[in-house]
Amino acid sequence: MKSPLLTLPGAVPAEGVDEGVAAHYGDLFREQRALADGTGFVDLSHRGVVAVTGEDRLAWLHLLLTQHVSDLPAGRATEALILSANGHIEHALYLVDDGATVWAHVEPGTQEALMAYLESMKFFYKVEVADRTDDIAIVHLPAGSIAEVPEGVVVRETPHGRDLFLPRADLEAYAAQAGPPAGILAYEALRVEQHRPRLGFETDHRTIPHELGWIGSAVHLQKGCYRGQETVARVQNLGKPPRRLVFLHLDGSEVHLPVAGTELRLAGGGPDGRKVGFITTSARHHELGPVALALVKRNVAVDAPLVAGDTAAAQEVVVEP
Repeated sequence: MKSPLLTLPGAVPAEGVDEGVAAHYGDLFREQRALADGTGFVDLSHRGVVAVTGEDRLAWLHLLLTQHVSDLPAGRATEALILSANGHIEHALYLVDDGATVWAHVEPGTQEALMAYLESMKFFYKVEVADRTDDIAIVHLPAGSIAEVPEGVVVRETPHGRDLFLPRADLEAYAAQAGPPAGILAYEALRVEQHRPRLGFETDHRTIPHELGWIGSAVHLQKGCYRGQETVARVQNLGKPPRRLVFLHLDGSEVHLPVAGTELRLAGGGPDGRKVGFITTSARHHELGPVALALVKRNVAVDAPLVAGDTAAAQEVVVEP
């Protein structure tokens, strides 16, 4: 779905998963600084939107999600995962209930598979599930923003900012008064700085929540049964995850950033050294310079210097070994 805001001055289209919105509007670092200062907005209208209505909506979702939502108060934001039977992450949902409907935004293009799974699990529960991507657009206001929210618009407020579930027909009019636009690259750079994992970026087909620090924020350990819970409980109580998320400071003298998938090796091991992980997301930050998130083997020493391709990398711990 192509955003109408790609017609704004300076807009350069994003590629890959984020195709359909702007990568930037001509000045990546200015856009990052604006978001960090609490001004402007980010067009996330390419994300999928799913709505669940009905009197059983919270009780029903509580059975399917990793998060405790049976008593979720209206207006309180949360996030949750859907796991496979083996505990691998399949979906990430960013939720809020407005008192009548649970609204969730999800990664671009994942809403169809999510809808199919939810529909298959309705059974006798009094719920209705709808794909609202065609008529609802997600707009992100950064933390500290004083931009007004139109009356009646559902808001999901977190420490990182507010996600607006805005009628898609109102997107252009809202952008005209919401402050300077920032592209997805600025938003992603701040996400990396905040160590926040993203489905499809920090995850692969075998990722479990413990590896990314999603225990607590997206996985509740004191709730009833859900698909994949056995793996979550076993790793939490009896073992350790095989990998862990790290934040990397990259050598700023390199012209090119190591792309997602770039192999990580121990420094000094040479190009034939043992692979210990890989880059998941890299970015140029307006203050920190080139940075990245990566997955490494759990037993890699937390102070071990690494090399991403030809680029030196120093670790910061995100998930404890």
